Order: sequence, then structure tokens, then C-alpha cells
Amino acid sequence: MDQTLPIDLPPAPPKKQPLPAGRPREWYVTHNRRLKAMRLAIALLDSGVYLPHQAHNRTIRSAAQRVGIHPPSDITCHMVRAFMRYNR
Repeated sequence: MDQTLPIDLPPAPPKKQPLPAGRPREWYVTHNRRLKAMRLAIALLDSGVYLPHQAHNRTIRSAAQRVGIHPPSDITCHMVRAFMRYNR
């Protein structure tokens, strides 16, 4: 049985800083993907999913929906599991 805890959302998002200009487009895509994966990894940890093998694509996408993030791609889901694996 999957027991998830409610997620406490921050009162307001942090103020965004502009990204540095002049980098290749792929750098911006990767940077934004890493940020999204980190937010999703934190949301999963807050909801009680602590191990990478518990974080299936379906679980990650439902967490994204709960916190108001666009559904992640398969690559981003893989990155979420990598964050959970290597940041232990």
C-alpha cells in the first residue's frame, strides 16, 4: 500500500535570477532540467519516497502534478533517481 504524506509547499517561490548570457542552448536546457529534477527529488523525499527504486516514472510524474510542475520527461525522471541515489 502506497502511503504518501501531504507536501508542505513554501509560502512563495524564491526570487528568480536571470541566467548568464552567451552559453549554448544545451547548457540552459540541462541547467533547467537539473533544477526540475532537484525540485522533484525534494518533493519525493518529503512525501516519503526515500529510495531510487521506489521512484518509478509514474510516481515522479504524480509528485510533479501535486507540486504544480509540468510532467517530466523520461530523462528528467532518470535524473531524479540519480539525485536520490548519489545524494544519500
